[in-house]
Amino acid sequence: MPSLLHVPDACGLDEAGRGTLAGPVVVAAVVLPAGFDIEGLDDSKLAERITQGALWAVALAEVDEVDRKNVLWATMAAMERAVASLPKRPHNVLVDGDRVPPGIAGQAVVKGDATYACIAAASILAKTHRDGLMSQVGFQYPEYGFESHFGYATPSHFQALREHGPCPLHRRSFAPVRQLIDQPCLALGV
Repeated sequence: MPSLLHVPDACGLDEAGRGTLAGPVVVAAVVLPAGFDIEGLDDSKLAERITQGALWAVALAEVDEVDRKNVLWATMAAMERAVASLPKRPHNVLVDGDRVPPGIAGQAVVKGDATYACIAAASILAKTHRDGLMSQVGFQYPEYGFESHFGYATPSHFQALREHGPCPLHRRSFAPVRQLIDQPCLALGV
């Protein structure tokens, strides 16, 4: 993997969970200071090093916001909240993807997490934070297996949805969940 570019004091923005059937979208904003060691930053095990050595903030787009606004605009709003939550407003924001939230002056970078260290760091924090949240709710809703698939569309998740229906963490605006809600019950053995 080529070396990541380190732009001191740039804010990286990335999200985790946009494509899941359940749970929030988690956005992380990370500003890496000059001299931050970016070696191995593509490894999710580095979340602790990032939280101890960088400025960072996490914001959520909860399920009701995703269902109300749609996943794109809920993510954009969470990105704005994450940047606003930083202790110091960044002057240079780099966003993973192809668009920048309307309330942020910044630059969109397709595959930015493979290009810029601050975006890679944001990606790591968003993923580890979201995985932790979904593991916790796995205890509340053990029948769904959130601690293993984190809300993504896996065969075991679809099976749990068919058997138990959606729980409050499921995004009712997403077609696979909506179809299960809208599907009429079949009378068996008639």
